[in-house]
Amino acid sequence: MLSSFKVVAPSALVLTVALATTSPSFAQTSPGDDDLYQDEVVVTGSQVDFGGTYEGGDIGKAARAGLLGNLPYLDAPFSSLSFTAELAREQQALSITDLIRNDPTVGTAKGFGNFQEVYILRGFPVFSDDVTYNGLYGILPRQFLAAELVDRVEVFRGANAFLNGAAPGTSGAGGNINIVPKRADAEDLNRITLGLRSGGEFTGAADIGRRFGARDEIGLRANGVFRNGRTAIDHQRRDLGAFALGASREGARARFSADLGYQTNRLDNPRPQITPSGAIPDVPEADANYAIKGTLTDERQVFGAFRGEFDVTDDVMGWAAFGGREGEEANVLANPTADAAGDYTAFRFDNAREDRILSGDVGVTATFATGAVGHRLVASGSVVDLQSKNAFAFNFAALSGNIFDDRQPGLNAVGNFTGGDLSSPLTTERTINSSAAIADTLSFLDDRLLATVGVRYQHIQTETFDFNTGRGNPGTDFSESAWTPAFGIVFKAADTLSVFGNYAENLQPGQIVPAAVGSTVVRNAGDVLDPYRGTQYEAGLKYDGRGFGATFSVFDLTRPNAILTNLRTAGGLTTGIIAPDGEQSVQGLEATVYGSPMEGLSLIGGLTWLDADLSRTEGGVDEGNSLIGVPDIRASLNARYDIAALAGLSIDGRATYSGEQFTNTANTISIDDFVRFDIGASYRWSNRLDQDIVLRARIENVGDEKSFVSTGGFPGSNYLVQSEPRTILISVEFGL
Repeated sequence: MLSSFKVVAPSALVLTVALATTSPSFAQTSPGDDDLYQDEVVVTGSQVDFGGTYEGGDIGKAARAGLLGNLPYLDAPFSSLSFTAELAREQQALSITDLIRNDPTVGTAKGFGNFQEVYILRGFPVFSDDVTYNGLYGILPRQFLAAELVDRVEVFRGANAFLNGAAPGTSGAGGNINIVPKRADAEDLNRITLGLRSGGEFTGAADIGRRFGARDEIGLRANGVFRNGRTAIDHQRRDLGAFALGASREGARARFSADLGYQTNRLDNPRPQITPSGAIPDVPEADANYAIKGTLTDERQVFGAFRGEFDVTDDVMGWAAFGGREGEEANVLANPTADAAGDYTAFRFDNAREDRILSGDVGVTATFATGAVGHRLVASGSVVDLQSKNAFAFNFAALSGNIFDDRQPGLNAVGNFTGGDLSSPLTTERTINSSAAIADTLSFLDDRLLATVGVRYQHIQTETFDFNTGRGNPGTDFSESAWTPAFGIVFKAADTLSVFGNYAENLQPGQIVPAAVGSTVVRNAGDVLDPYRGTQYEAGLKYDGRGFGATFSVFDLTRPNAILTNLRTAGGLTTGIIAPDGEQSVQGLEATVYGSPMEGLSLIGGLTWLDADLSRTEGGVDEGNSLIGVPDIRASLNARYDIAALAGLSIDGRATYSGEQFTNTANTISIDDFVRFDIGASYRWSNRLDQDIVLRARIENVGDEKSFVSTGGFPGSNYLVQSEPRTILISVEFGL
């Protein structure tokens, strides 16, 4: 039968303040405590333990599946992949986007009119607002997260409203991304990293870990990073500082963790997205910057979370997690709308935002048997409470130029078409998502056959308020409830092979219509659209050969559609409305490989084929056409090889491919397919003081290819994001 949930691996954590309030019995040791500190044990269903890695250390052997906790790959009736901090260091990653680029099933884009990171899973966006932090929504910095603060990035593919609840940021129909924070390892850690990137951007980072107590049951892990200087894009500058502290305590029956983080991130003259006014212009040089001088994006975020597990008995475990974030952003934007010759107009748009989010999750897991059938029963409840303050100012005086001109104009004055006070914004949005879920995983045939059935009841409440008065907008106090069921099945045909399938539904809160999309002003700003509901069917195979794994799946996924429509242009200004428009459907095939198929070689790669179209539209307009920004094919291969003839030397290379992407629903205009190559090398040695040193060098976009790598990323929009130029990265890592 399914094993009990008593944790037997070192992982989870507690703040020092929590140690003082913990029952003394948990601080003591017992004869059986030696069993608590084994390495790389995957604890099925644990909310805090995440197990070991495949050979090479790049991919985790388990991943979180919402309320079901961490599941080994062969036991999960869903598709996922988990990237590690080891891979982030090898590739000198800046943010979690750099890690996710290794996943052939995921595309990356930018936010609508800003510089938020956006991820495209199974044809649908996941906004960085909706990335979870150890299972909690809304906790992480909203636009960008430094890679140094992350232990693992877990990519879950497919409808997940049952597992995780509806995402507060209105995205996530095609999947979820979960961030696992760093924890103190069994060995002391003293790591200092210094790095330099093309353009003169300097990086300094520190990573310190310790364990304390009679049985090393207490852990502390501190991470800090700062980046400063010009980037490889002309005239663009980055200033980033981030810090995170993770604390842990693991006892015989109780496990706790707590995290506190801070991040400030500013980009000056960030290269903007381009909205085409018709035909697509040629692509500017890879390092060209057509930003209006003086534009910027600046954010500061403070976030934290606490999570604990307690074994009531050997077969009953309860957990609780709570977290929050306070953040503020200031943006000065002027994104161009360009014609085929590159001539553009842009309008200055300033906005200020302040967020306060509280998020919580509680639950209980019990294992028992009824005759020959084993059960793992899980019940949980969660809530996300978001309050957002916003203000904006729009200048109707057009700025003009050409994207191929090195001399871009400077900003004009702050606009007089305003909503609220930029220096003191009022509350404009309040969203409360609450839910309760129950699931039972039944095991048959000595755990060879696993069937999971469950349902989540969700209540979504959203209200918007006037920018200038703070009073509720008429007709925007929205409240609705829904049930989202799910079913999954796994058959272990062999110790290394499983067959899986699932049915799940997605649920997203209806988006709050923004004031602008790129340079287009939205006339129905502030309206709340109805929730989006859709369904998914998926079937596949998984292989786990200990050091090497592979997943193959086919799926069918649907989601309601909303687009920017009813466009009007007057006086050089374009306005429109965002409205529901039928249904989108995606049928696809995904194949991934990961791990080490032979000694010294590590691989991550695969391909995705998607047939994504407008399956139902208002009046049949463009029905059957492909979705904006979703290529038919994505593929990638990342390989690292250890040179046996020179111990400590490794070389790696990565190739990524994305097919043609349409920029309009009529499918008459598109951006070309593209290929990008990255190469790198690292050399490890120990000096006379027995200190470990790693020297790394990397070249990204080796061919300095200039291309538009994505279009859209927000429903109905078609803005273009250009590829990064050739970038040289060097770093030296000291293990002191």
